[in-house]
Amino acid sequence: MKLLFRNKYFWLLLLVCSFTLLPFLGLSDFHTKGEPREAIVSYTMLASDNWVLPTNMGGETAYKPPFFHWCVAVVSNVYGAVTEATSRIPSAVALIIMTMATFVFFAKRKGNKIGMITALTAFTSFELHRAGANCRVDMVLTMLTVCAIYDLMRWYEHNMKGVPWIAIVLMGLGTMTKGPVGSIIPCMVMGIFMLMRKVNFFRAFFTLVAFGLLSLLIYGAWFYAAYRQGGQSFLDLMYEENIGRMTNTMNYDSCVNPWPYNFLTVFTGYLPWILLLITTLFFVHWNFKKRINLKSIWSRMLSMDNIDLYSLIAIVSIFVFYCIPQSKRSVYLMPIYPFLAYFIAKLLVWLSDRQQKPLRIYGGILSVLSTLLFVVFVLIKSGIAPLTLLGGHGKHAITNIATMQAFANIGSWWQYVLIFFTTIIGFAWWRYQKRHNGDKLVYGIIVLTFALYLSVDGVYTPAALNVKSQRAVAGCIDRIAPESEGKIYEYIDYAIRTPGDKPHFFELNYYLNNRVHNFYKEKPQSGFLVITHSDYEMCVDGFKKQGYKFKFIKNWAEFDMDLYQFNK
Repeated sequence: MKLLFRNKYFWLLLLVCSFTLLPFLGLSDFHTKGEPREAIVSYTMLASDNWVLPTNMGGETAYKPPFFHWCVAVVSNVYGAVTEATSRIPSAVALIIMTMATFVFFAKRKGNKIGMITALTAFTSFELHRAGANCRVDMVLTMLTVCAIYDLMRWYEHNMKGVPWIAIVLMGLGTMTKGPVGSIIPCMVMGIFMLMRKVNFFRAFFTLVAFGLLSLLIYGAWFYAAYRQGGQSFLDLMYEENIGRMTNTMNYDSCVNPWPYNFLTVFTGYLPWILLLITTLFFVHWNFKKRINLKSIWSRMLSMDNIDLYSLIAIVSIFVFYCIPQSKRSVYLMPIYPFLAYFIAKLLVWLSDRQQKPLRIYGGILSVLSTLLFVVFVLIKSGIAPLTLLGGHGKHAITNIATMQAFANIGSWWQYVLIFFTTIIGFAWWRYQKRHNGDKLVYGIIVLTFALYLSVDGVYTPAALNVKSQRAVAGCIDRIAPESEGKIYEYIDYAIRTPGDKPHFFELNYYLNNRVHNFYKEKPQSGFLVITHSDYEMCVDGFKKQGYKFKFIKNWAEFDMDLYQFNK
């Protein structure tokens, strides 16, 4: 441990990751249903002092165990409010912790160079970087899962003596983040590895089952407490989310995709590094006449050193595991990303020693991209590019024009600094790659990648995403319909008919400080109603038969949202 804290690479990595990620967490407003849905759970925890199974104003309870929401609530309580930044800090810290753990794990076993490149490659993969700046449970779960896998290898290397309490605690927190999958995956990876290293089946099986059961103790305690509050509806929800999702017996469809979808998500999720792999393919000698010999492949796998085999098992087993359920999302596969980064790091080192042309081409692609971003920014800022450049019709045209206007309005001095820094690094690449070879080419590419992320995270992404947010709509509703004049209700017809993951106006509810109630459940006498135009046209006659009278107040066409005042 003392040697670790004396390692200059460790502190450099921590500084770079923190500086690249943390300053920009609060720049983007919530613009999807996922982030505000999680944030409002933490808001409700603090408001109601219910840390087991809080229920928001609309009657919604969390679909996942509460560890992530505890983290958001604790950070937000220190700050004084649940904000976009405070709700994203747990994910950002989780990404940084996992990056540091990745460096430590591989540097200890493969050297500082491999450890550093592996950690930086994982950190700059699109999927992990995006998840690290989101208020969702997935990045925290990924960190806990990956770190548990690392610690189980430490336990194996110590001749499987004692109990890996760190891994057990990490798995326990993983189950408290998203259910038993937080324990299943680390045990599965280590179990397959132990069997391939010819550990007795019964020893491997019962040992890992014991570790898994120990990790479920805290989850079991929370489960009982939550059942005491939620009763049968809580049990039904947990069955759907855990058993039903894995056995394809859910009462509703949730992110249903065929198994090839997982290949697509990894392909896009590992941008920009996937471009390097594609470039390298053109410089590899392929022998298509050679037959595939499965026995030879198996023998080569068994002859791998422990870290190579363990990393390969983690990639393959987790990938296959998430091909089983119908529900598939790109974030499910994030635990394989650090292990993919290890093999990419080995490829980068090999290329730097033997075949540098793919590195130079790939660096050139990133350099051109940084230049194009600058050119497009100048064209928009100067007014040469018309606001209608992105095209579209109806609400899409409104959003696209607003996006162009947002780019044109970029004007903070530090944003200009980021833009020019990225552009300068991009131009400098052409001179740099002519003067340097070997490892310096790899580190030059990594610097260029980080420069791109700085401008994308700090300038372009917030401008593009904030126009999609309902924050301004919520502010307008709050002025038109203050709390003193009545409660705000939502009505979504599909939410009444669907048995499972019900849609709500999550963004609106967050920015209205959890003021949005459920019209269908509460059947109020008066107040304000938020409803889509199509739902109003379909349901207004039925409402009037119940004695309701409506007064139209305002419409937001870009969000297909109407506001009415009603009484009965």
